[in-house]
Amino acid sequence: MHSGTGDGRKTKEEMKRLDVEIAGKTISLETGRLAKQASGAVLVRCGDTVVLVAATVRDETREGQDFFPLTVDVEERHYAAGKIPGGFIKRESRPSEKAILAARQIDRPIRPLFPKGFMNEVHIVATTFSVDLENAHDVLATLGASAALTISEIPFGGPVGSVRMGYIDGQYVVNPTLTQIQDESTFDLVVTGTRDAIVMVEAGAKEADESQIVEALKIAHEEIKKLVDVQLELQKLVGKPKWDVPEFSVDAGVFAEVQAKYGAEMDRVTQLVDKKERQDGTSALRAEGVEALAGGDDVDAERLVQVRRAFAKLEKDIIRRRIAVEKRRPDGRGTEDIREITCEVGVIPRTHGSALFTRGQTQALTMSTLGGTGEFQRIDDLSLTEKKRYIHHYNFPPYSVGETGFMRGPKRRDIGHGALAERALLPVLPDEVEFPYTLRLVSEILESNGSSSMASVCGSSLSLFDAGVPVKAAVAGIAMGLIKEGDAYVVLTDIAGVEDHLGDMDFKVAGTANGITALQMDIKISGVTFAILSEALAQAKRARLQILEKMRATLPEPRPELSQYAPRIFTIQINPDQIGLVIGKGGETIRGMTDEFGVDIDIEDDGTIFICAPDQEAADGVIGRITAMTKEIEVGDVFTGRVVKTTDFGAFIELKKGTDGLIHISRLGQKGERVKSVEDVVKRGDTVTVEVVEIDKARNRIGLKPLTLPDNQ
Repeated sequence: MHSGTGDGRKTKEEMKRLDVEIAGKTISLETGRLAKQASGAVLVRCGDTVVLVAATVRDETREGQDFFPLTVDVEERHYAAGKIPGGFIKRESRPSEKAILAARQIDRPIRPLFPKGFMNEVHIVATTFSVDLENAHDVLATLGASAALTISEIPFGGPVGSVRMGYIDGQYVVNPTLTQIQDESTFDLVVTGTRDAIVMVEAGAKEADESQIVEALKIAHEEIKKLVDVQLELQKLVGKPKWDVPEFSVDAGVFAEVQAKYGAEMDRVTQLVDKKERQDGTSALRAEGVEALAGGDDVDAERLVQVRRAFAKLEKDIIRRRIAVEKRRPDGRGTEDIREITCEVGVIPRTHGSALFTRGQTQALTMSTLGGTGEFQRIDDLSLTEKKRYIHHYNFPPYSVGETGFMRGPKRRDIGHGALAERALLPVLPDEVEFPYTLRLVSEILESNGSSSMASVCGSSLSLFDAGVPVKAAVAGIAMGLIKEGDAYVVLTDIAGVEDHLGDMDFKVAGTANGITALQMDIKISGVTFAILSEALAQAKRARLQILEKMRATLPEPRPELSQYAPRIFTIQINPDQIGLVIGKGGETIRGMTDEFGVDIDIEDDGTIFICAPDQEAADGVIGRITAMTKEIEVGDVFTGRVVKTTDFGAFIELKKGTDGLIHISRLGQKGERVKSVEDVVKRGDTVTVEVVEIDKARNRIGLKPLTLPDNQ
């Protein structure tokens, strides 16, 4: 690591830069030159990818606020890649899905590292200034966010570092290029951690083995330590004094009072199996206790806060102790027990595929829709991807948890869960040549009590089977949890909502019987060892195999035929030189066929033509038309065409678009008689049927003889 002073326009005291080498690439952190009114701002660079991250804190908390308002925004600027935004306004507007996912990738690991009780609003903004389409900007933005918080006055329990891992030709690769990840790597694994522990993992994989993932995490953590150290060095140089935050505590006397009076009843209601009954029971008990211990006409605000904290601690302590010591969960299950699962397929009549997956009180209904190749989604962001033929959307309405609320488009959580399910299924989909369809899956969460994203993975896999999509294997998902008290810990399979809320880990694993296809892990505590992670992965595999058996009993393989309501896609191949012929002047020919036959036609640069037709008859019609149009003309072929030109020596007949043949005047007379004038027999615009009798390629001439003429039709 070394420091520098940039271009010399700033003094050494004003600007600092530190460099660190990760896997042979230099990553630089610079501060003091840009965005100096933010609480902390760091410019991060690797290659020609440059991201500015600014962190700002509000001086005072809002009145009555009882939560930590952290907002993370990733602003992808198209100029960073030398692009102009699409659309009419030519300006970046709402963030792309990739930007939202990058923001969540920053938020999830840093949020647990703020001190409990800190309520000041914090806003982190990462802006891409330059991207080289080689070095990913998301991990750099996470590094920048951590560095900006570390050098600021904002109390933060970091720093954290973030790296991407790939697995190429049997080798683990740290921070591979975007092209390597897209084209060569077995998995795309993003790992974020402190110097002591991993705190977040996000991954998509091509049926990776659990041992490969654990080894990649170990390698990643060694590199993360270097990124943490360079931030601590930067903090020594320019860091501001941290704000003091009053220690979050529960008054021992108040807690003892709450425990003595309500402990037994809290123990009873937290064992109610039904989620709503349990929530209603704890809420009613809390309301009763707050009224009794902190109510009255003259309410002491501080005592009210302490009573509420005492009830929250009482509930948490009882549930965690019961799990850790007695190995009993709130709904009575053992540590590896999966809630009851039911699967149904074909539940919605007109969709191309549908499946209902229910696990306990979590229920996902996924519908599959098949479309033509032209219905792909265009991608307008800073990634290498320009289009998507597989799209997965996830909807989480308020009624799924018994609540009311506004529904104004997908929330960031919806986008994140949809992307996770999309990643999980992508490795098993057939390629475009084998199955030339655009696929859209929509998972409607109808009921939720934990792990709805993994339920949507299972439901989506069955929905694809029901639609007749020839996927390579079924995919199932499971969410794992952790309760850790000192050195003792319990890994939980299929966590419910309360176990996620009060637990120490949310570890979602999806995959086939052969390996992992997607992974998402958030850890709320430090000190989770690789041994615990290995155990959680092994336990998740056992659960995944059980769920796959349940799914297999419902529908063991994809249906042999597509839904009767799905469009049919047919493929033909033409010489690329004939693409213009099929399209026609200004698109006239292809437009005409589209309107006449009611089909969608998409042509690739290599001459592959995809025809999306409502039925076989329409497909046969357009295929016949294109085949006739592009077929090489041979002696003996018969055509019915229009006379496009007459001369003294014969008539030219249009055989197909752009190709004419000649009936010599000597062949126009009946019984071998010679006619005086071509126009005595045919005129321009007449329709005649002809046979090809000679082809002179050297002179580019086709000779015809008439089979029917206007006079004898």
